[in-house]
Amino acid sequence: MTSSRSFAGRGKRNAGCARRGALRIAFCLLTSVSCLLFASGCRQDMHNQPKYRPLRPSPLFADGSSARPMIEGTVARGTLREDEAFFTGKVGGATVEELPFTIEAADLDRGEERFNIFCTPCHDKTGSGRGMVVQRGYRQPPSYHIDRLKQADAGYMFDVITNGFGAMPDYKAQIDPRDRWLIVAYVRALQLSQTGTAADIPGGDPEAANKQRQPAGGGKH
Repeated sequence: MTSSRSFAGRGKRNAGCARRGALRIAFCLLTSVSCLLFASGCRQDMHNQPKYRPLRPSPLFADGSSARPMIEGTVARGTLREDEAFFTGKVGGATVEELPFTIEAADLDRGEERFNIFCTPCHDKTGSGRGMVVQRGYRQPPSYHIDRLKQADAGYMFDVITNGFGAMPDYKAQIDPRDRWLIVAYVRALQLSQTGTAADIPGGDPEAANKQRQPAGGGKH
């Protein structure tokens, strides 16, 4: 009986050792696979890029130069200037009188947003030229509501935004052409807001609007 129990005990110990050995082998395999996966993510493709650095020679071309001239007529993406009026505000050197496309309500909203971002620091939200930068000592721009600017062509305003004027820097790098036109449209709306009448309201009632504008007492002072 003693021999049988001893044999059974050795069998259990051997089985336990076998299980532990299998676990060690599985652990080693998993570790090896993990290391291989980690190493595969450390490729140097972004560090050692297949490219030519400036002024490096190349055996691919007859002149031995890796720097190739651009094909004639090449333009950068987004810089094709086929529509002269749209991209310059001018046609044949003369500024265009009106905006080159139809303005919708959403366009005015966009123009107001761009105006508030780029223009209000100097021109303020009403266009009077008393923005916060001016109040801190910067040169005051003219009000949008003077006759000269109310009568100015839309293309003139676009050109000023594009190329700057006087103390005003250019904004062609910060504002794309369409947004410049939308700012011009919003400036026109600001100008109309100071000179418009009740009759200018589409579908409105001029008489009712005038009554609302009159002070108490029949408008007498």
